[in-house]
Amino acid sequence: MLDLRVMETSLHVRSYGADTGADRHAYAQLVLPLGGTVLLDIEGRQDRLDPLRGACVAPGAWHAQCAHGPNESLILDVDADALSHPAWDRLLERPFMPLGPGARKLVEFMGVMRTQAASALVQGWVPLLLDTLALDAPRPASRLAVLLARVEAEPGLAWTTNAMAKSAGLSVSRLHALFRAELDTSPHAWLRDVRLARARAWLADTSRPIAEIALAAGFSDQTALTRALRDATGMTPGTYRRANAGR
Repeated sequence: MLDLRVMETSLHVRSYGADTGADRHAYAQLVLPLGGTVLLDIEGRQDRLDPLRGACVAPGAWHAQCAHGPNESLILDVDADALSHPAWDRLLERPFMPLGPGARKLVEFMGVMRTQAASALVQGWVPLLLDTLALDAPRPASRLAVLLARVEAEPGLAWTTNAMAKSAGLSVSRLHALFRAELDTSPHAWLRDVRLARARAWLADTSRPIAEIALAAGFSDQTALTRALRDATGMTPGTYRRANAGR
């Protein structure tokens, strides 16, 4: 395991096994998968992490994780009295977070560079990573908050840009502006990521037919799901299911 410490922040690269023992600590922690899948429980809330989804563990929060198969994650530990970066206020409010394209590229870069210019990763790149993660996380006072919750609860509904704008009580142009300002993405791209996350969870955790999963997650058909999953992970639904079944 690599352990880099600069001032009150440390960066590790860690792999998890089948141990599900609960733990808590006085510092905040970001879990950012580089590869594989990890099941993480934070104060009774569970989600499956992979290179498209990460997590933030608040100081003092009970959490447990387990994984079956190869996996590797960047772990950023920050002392509670060092949480001065404004991004932490937003990240600590929602334990699980999508990793948008910008965050994924930074995490991949830090993973590649972890054995080179080590201190620069903590001193120079961690603040940039926090800024990027904060852009991916919805703001507490956002006019999008209710809409995001509705879509995440039922991604398989017939959500279109027009339907999302109507649900939020916004014009389509205002909806696009808020998504760009708060999430640095478009409504369509965000919806695709939400649907893909739900489909990945069903592929790994259930035996439902792939075509049924595609429709339930909001994709037009199995081909559309296959295209989206291949673009994101390089795997087809069948390959993803075999690689993650039982994790």
